[in-house]
Amino acid sequence: MFTGIVRELGRVDALDGGADGVRLRVDGPETAGQAGPGDSVAVDGVCLTVVEAAEGVLSFDAVPETLARTTLGRLGRGDAVNLEPALRAGEQLGGHLVQGHVDAVGRVRSVDPEGGGVRLEVSVPAELRRYCVDKGSICMQGVSLTIASLDDDGISVALIPHTLSVTTLGRLGPGDEVNLEVDVVAKHVERLLAARSE
Repeated sequence: MFTGIVRELGRVDALDGGADGVRLRVDGPETAGQAGPGDSVAVDGVCLTVVEAAEGVLSFDAVPETLARTTLGRLGRGDAVNLEPALRAGEQLGGHLVQGHVDAVGRVRSVDPEGGGVRLEVSVPAELRRYCVDKGSICMQGVSLTIASLDDDGISVALIPHTLSVTTLGRLGPGDEVNLEVDVVAKHVERLLAARSE
């Protein structure tokens, strides 16, 4: 379980493999210093299991299902990634409940300056839009965000300067893909109500 509060900006050291799976190595000294094999770390919002943590570098294996549903397979050496270690009992829940189970990939439509921050518009796949509500939560690239507005194609979020400086969201441009995870509570409520109506 995660909160969508990025703890460190990592950098891809290597991505080896292909469609059958990859070994991802990420330079993230702070996160690696606290992690060991078997621990969970969210990388751009994707929950991955640490297979090795040594000399400031985290290693993960990503299987075809993960590569098909996320942007991880399109990373390259030197790319920045958002890192968040799994939430530990007693730690502050600063964002919202995030599982690290990416639902789909969205696409940035526009990035517009707004005050001291940025208004980001993102296309959301049709099957996920019903979980998006005005002022509700969404996780984008592993960052817990509040939906500022909705339209027929997706959402917009207002990014403050702090978020732009400590995450990869400040580097996004039109056409870029982003990992999206909708609110898990909304999905469970929908499932329970569907079962009840049956």
